[in-house]
Amino acid sequence: MKKCVFAASPVGMSLLVLVAALLVAPLASGQDWAKQILDRSPRHQEWANIPYASGTVQAFIIYPQVSRKAPVVLMIHEIFGLTDWVRSMADDLAAQGYIVIAPDLLSGAGPNGGGSNSYPDQDARVKAVSMLDPDHVTAELNAAADYALKLPAANGKLAVIGFCWGGGQSFRFATTRHDLSAAYVFYGPPPKDVTTIATPVYGFYAGDDARISSTVPATKTAMEAAGKKYESVIYKGAGHGFMRMGEDPANTNPANKTARNEALSRLEHLLKKM
Repeated sequence: MKKCVFAASPVGMSLLVLVAALLVAPLASGQDWAKQILDRSPRHQEWANIPYASGTVQAFIIYPQVSRKAPVVLMIHEIFGLTDWVRSMADDLAAQGYIVIAPDLLSGAGPNGGGSNSYPDQDARVKAVSMLDPDHVTAELNAAADYALKLPAANGKLAVIGFCWGGGQSFRFATTRHDLSAAYVFYGPPPKDVTTIATPVYGFYAGDDARISSTVPATKTAMEAAGKKYESVIYKGAGHGFMRMGEDPANTNPANKTARNEALSRLEHLLKKM
């Protein structure tokens, strides 16, 4: 790849500063658009520090505006950690009548004992999430789920949903947590062994994401052989992460927005079966 080089002149330096500013601006703003969604939400939001055997996990909780007790949805974040988008997605589901709890699985693992927000950049968060111990993740997910189920406003029903890395974790969580009403897997890989799953699993995949969507046929075969319910949809033309990219103002692929809308409609329909 050819590199552009500016001469070390006042004009050249000015151009360098301008280019740097343009490149940094989108990174600095990050997911401000998602935070604005949260800031406008009329629903009650709170944070909880949930102790368990190995430590404490911090979780974001958002409540629906309903007059009855509501089911709980455990939401597992992407490989980027607990971001504003994940929390805004939690708000989307709370608007449909569910208590949503989204644990920060980097709680206590960041610099100075911080969580997702304590890492210096996205690369650092991705590396940290990638290195999380599966048993540690399961323990924190169980702690968050148990906490939410004991909330006075909860009706005792529990489902799990995850995106990207979290999609794979939601599928894996279904192999160990047997009181789930359903597991919703958004573009995440399957576990090696599905025989212990005791709940229906619903998959949402991107057409332009062969790394993950190519696993669907074998997953169907494995789930059928084990006598498990598994229903999947692959959204044509969409890319990995379409639930986030489909509402990101910077998205340039219309298929992502279409996939997000169709997947959200399907998810809302399936959640009503809890």
